[in-house]
Amino acid sequence: MTSIFIGNLPFEASEREVRTAFERYGRVSSVRMVTDRGTGRSKGCAFVSMSRLDDADEAIRRLNGSTIGGRRVTVNEARSSSPPPPHVASGRSESARPIAPIKDPIPWDRF
Repeated sequence: MTSIFIGNLPFEASEREVRTAFERYGRVSSVRMVTDRGTGRSKGCAFVSMSRLDDADEAIRRLNGSTIGGRRVTVNEARSSSPPPPHVASGRSESARPIAPIKDPIPWDRF
């Protein structure tokens, strides 16, 4: 199974339109339109899964740069996203330790 990313889709594009465009090149297993969680509106991109790698490659080759709904789309193999390293996600590196409070501060007049 090969996952394909389609970008720059018209916000009004339907799942059916996307499916129809890709079915010309082989069996489409699924279409997932990307929407904003808050509004439910399209973000102008989608993912298509195709059963055969050869069909997916042909669809990518033929549809990349083509026009869907009046917009020139980008089509390429979807890349899996890996989670960011722990230090990026948490805002601190794994080796960082909390700093203990100062027990006996030096009086200012001793500097």
